[in-house]
Amino acid sequence: MASVELLTSIGLSESKAKDTIKNAAVSGVLRDLILEAQQKVGDSIDKGVGNLLYHLATRFKGSEERRSVLLGYACDRKISSEPQLTAAFAYLKSHPSGPVDRERLEQSCGIGVVITEEQIKQEVQRVFSENHDELMERGYSFPLGLLIGGVKERLKWADGKLVRTLVEQELRGLLGERTAAAKEKKNPSGPTTTKAKLSESAAGKQPLSDSEDTQPQLVGEALSFHKPGENYKTDGYVVTPKTMQLLQKHLESTGGQVVTRFPPEPNGILHIGHAKAINFNFGYAKAHGGITYLRYDDTNPEKEEKKFIDGILDMVEWLGHKPYKITFSSDYFQQLYEYAVELIKRGHAYVCHQQYEELKGHNPPPSPWRERPASESLALFEDMRKGKFDEGEATLRMKLTMEDSKQDPVAYRIKYKPHPHSGDKWCIYPTYDYTHCLCDSIENITHSLCTKEFQSRRSSYYWLCNALDLYCPVQWEYARLNLHHTVVSKRKINKLITGKFVRDWDDPRLYTLTALRRRGFPPEAINKFCAKVGVTMAQTVLHPNMLDAVVRDELNSTATRVMALFDPLKVVITNLSPDEAKDVTVPNMPHIPTNGTHLVPFDPTDLYIDRADFKERAEPDYRRLTPQQPMGLKYVGLILCFQKAVKDDAGRIAELHVEARQSSEAEKPKAFVQWVSKPLSCTINLYEKLFIHKSPEDPSEVPGGFLSDINPDSLAVVEGGMVDRTLEGAGAAPLTRYQFERLGYFCVDPDTTKDKLIFNRTVTLREDSGRS
Repeated sequence: MASVELLTSIGLSESKAKDTIKNAAVSGVLRDLILEAQQKVGDSIDKGVGNLLYHLATRFKGSEERRSVLLGYACDRKISSEPQLTAAFAYLKSHPSGPVDRERLEQSCGIGVVITEEQIKQEVQRVFSENHDELMERGYSFPLGLLIGGVKERLKWADGKLVRTLVEQELRGLLGERTAAAKEKKNPSGPTTTKAKLSESAAGKQPLSDSEDTQPQLVGEALSFHKPGENYKTDGYVVTPKTMQLLQKHLESTGGQVVTRFPPEPNGILHIGHAKAINFNFGYAKAHGGITYLRYDDTNPEKEEKKFIDGILDMVEWLGHKPYKITFSSDYFQQLYEYAVELIKRGHAYVCHQQYEELKGHNPPPSPWRERPASESLALFEDMRKGKFDEGEATLRMKLTMEDSKQDPVAYRIKYKPHPHSGDKWCIYPTYDYTHCLCDSIENITHSLCTKEFQSRRSSYYWLCNALDLYCPVQWEYARLNLHHTVVSKRKINKLITGKFVRDWDDPRLYTLTALRRRGFPPEAINKFCAKVGVTMAQTVLHPNMLDAVVRDELNSTATRVMALFDPLKVVITNLSPDEAKDVTVPNMPHIPTNGTHLVPFDPTDLYIDRADFKERAEPDYRRLTPQQPMGLKYVGLILCFQKAVKDDAGRIAELHVEARQSSEAEKPKAFVQWVSKPLSCTINLYEKLFIHKSPEDPSEVPGGFLSDINPDSLAVVEGGMVDRTLEGAGAAPLTRYQFERLGYFCVDPDTTKDKLIFNRTVTLREDSGRS
């Protein structure tokens, strides 16, 4: 193992040396490189060469032979800069097999190219001449990086430090010394056109299909996804002597098409994080003319249920996606078994008898059966298949070390449970670590898109495909979509359900997809939210308000406006007779006239307003009905003037008597409000955040655990609400979405019956100015 002393001898800081040693694999490679370099140049290695050795150890994923070639160039000072080394990496990645063509390698990374100081000065002057006018206008606010980049574009292998020094000298000569005023000078013409060009270029790398606002926006590493068949150009991809032949066969099978998959476990309901995964997998393939499999990862017979299988497909289709094909990992059980037999024959797997408890933790003892003969493991594995061992008595383990230092992960274990898809044919079942990459290979997946927690399995993914000489897809990891004020763990949601904190998986306070659908979230809004969040490698946690805002925008242009009341107050118009009842034309969406209208009954003897829209003694800024202040009724053209309030025995107002005037004959009131006449009664569920704190699972924020953080006001049930008769009959179809004017967006709950109308609040309005 490398020592801190050895690593600091090549110029690493002590802290960086200690961090490097924590990664045994990297520090071991770096130690070997240092020892090899010392044989070439002596014990003393200068910092420049040491820096190149560090990059060779941490970034180069090729063979030891090729690493030694680059080491030689570094020690001979033929490769003397990081850009040269990066160019050499790129050349070797694009030529992954066969002997190294040294002449072409040297051309690709500028070996032998000498850039003089005079050449750099001439190029600096050219760049300054091209940008002279803008430099004089903007002064020191002109981006220095653009000037340096302009020089490096022509002189790729020029010394970067010297280029910067000469650019800064030229800048001082043109503008004088930089003053405090120059430092504060703002860009008068807005952002640079160069930045705009970069954005256009990035967008061009990721063509979008149907609608840009519902397709995943790729940033960072995701923009550099490989083309089908060019897997070897991906950082970290392992190339073997058979790789190119296997890639060619893969291309013949797929026709060069992008192939992705969405592989959920059918042991629970999908949540908002899965929506991002669904959109990424289906969206990326669709944007590139490709296809996406829906593959159920059903390797654990104890947890899979048909209701979850059906529920997953339901949600995928609800979000608007159609799988190219629906498959199950269990479809490939026979092939996976045969692969396991071959793995044993090749000496890469063995039957082990360590118990589960022994294998737990970070430092389990090594298996005493690791080196047992392949013939013995083959016989024992066959006994496992035939049911000759009890559960936990034997496992099949693979001979590898994963990124998280996990040794020899289990490939097969014994479970005497019938499988919901394959029945009782098997009593040995493969694990995720074994199954995932092999099913990807079988289905010719081009981009295996996984969330970041699977990064530690990438090495085993590549190792297993290569150990069996199979086509190896590329695994890409991206950040999960996480939200504050919620939990999405299946285990924790089960606790919420069994503890009766929520009703079921589709309780609208949860962020499962079935819950969001029941709450009234349109699938288009969820897709747009996922696209807006984009696909990044950095983990982030977002506030639910961001999702709510996208939902509001969608419902604002799709939800029909209707009138409803939370707390109805009867109104009697004393100067209108029952004969003056009529139907009133109300726009479906006032801001979109082309969306049509609907008729609402108006009967002056059966009329209601919201109780909050009248006050006997009002604050100075109150804008609605008072004994001294009139108020208008929307759409009907009437203005109400107070006459008297009729109260019940408890002193509560039971009804208002008012006089009505035509709006054309009276002064315009300060407010017009919604109303209902001959209404339908309803129950209205008002939902808030389920948890009080942003991070209910964080013990430092919620020491008592997430169940102690339940918001007691997460659900308020309004009984005795009223809505207009527009919603009668077909208007009350489950999951139909409306905007209740001045109240928010609401959805018809699936439990609605002919005799009981129930609504769930989806989101509030942005602001409630009419409620002042």
